[in-house]
Amino acid sequence: MDLAFEAEGLVKRYGKTTALAGIDLAARPGTVLGVLGPNGAGKTTAVRILATLLRPDGGRATVGGLDVVRHAARVRRLIGLTGQYASVDDDLTGMENLVLIGELLDLRRSEAKARAAELLESFGLAEAGGRQAKTYSGGMRRRLDLAAGLVGRPHVIYLDEPTTGLDPAKRDDVWTIIRSLVGDGVTVLLTTQYLEEADALADDISVIDHGRVIAHGTPAELKRVVGGQTILVRPADQARLADAAAVVGAVAGRTPESPGRGVITVPVEGDAAFTEIVRRLDQERIAVTELSLRLPSLDEVFFTLTGRPAQEEAAA
Repeated sequence: MDLAFEAEGLVKRYGKTTALAGIDLAARPGTVLGVLGPNGAGKTTAVRILATLLRPDGGRATVGGLDVVRHAARVRRLIGLTGQYASVDDDLTGMENLVLIGELLDLRRSEAKARAAELLESFGLAEAGGRQAKTYSGGMRRRLDLAAGLVGRPHVIYLDEPTTGLDPAKRDDVWTIIRSLVGDGVTVLLTTQYLEEADALADDISVIDHGRVIAHGTPAELKRVVGGQTILVRPADQARLADAAAVVGAVAGRTPESPGRGVITVPVEGDAAFTEIVRRLDQERIAVTELSLRLPSLDEVFFTLTGRPAQEEAAA
């Protein structure tokens, strides 16, 4: 199978500190690989190697079949990179920022202007294109930064925590852009600390902890690491919570838990219990405002893999 990019056994050391301890990463063309892990896990180091900005101390990496060390200049023609913080020039306008990138990529000025105008339109920045970037909001600056990474029409784009510091609405805007890129056939490597972001966007996820890949698979496959599914029930009448718990417990064959006020949950194997619980709740005339069958969350997966919550690790 042809791969858009591949890393095998990457090792990177800084003095006595090992940032990468032999990680493997790969993505098929036109897909999103989510690289998930806390600060200091090695995500950015891996991206910088794949982007030819760092040389590995061990292992190898290729983009479009080209070695990132031996063919660095050719690899740079295939990739785009957007870091954690917007790298646009505040004193230039949106148009000038993109034209500058185009000229640095050896586009003729007319070509650079045409490409800049196309990207400003695509990213909803056409009306702001003549304003200095320092007048842009945080979300606009992030969109301009993403546009800058696409001037050269890359086959592969590395997005290193692209939604860091954005509010939920602006994060959704970036998610829409990423989905659009993939729809156009671009391959995306997305590093993130946000488990819901990886869940929403990634076709495959590699979880990195202390410089090692500790798990890899689709979001659904990783959720199965925890095992089974969970049924959640929220009775409309809180006075009937105990009755609902009795029904759920009888069907599931185990005692339900109450993780929140007015809610009961129970782990089950397969989905047969869900149908039976629905039937018995109806039989007992217990109305519900919420009833769901779900796989474990990626937060639960991270806790299972590392022994600590993702939020705690990120804070550390």
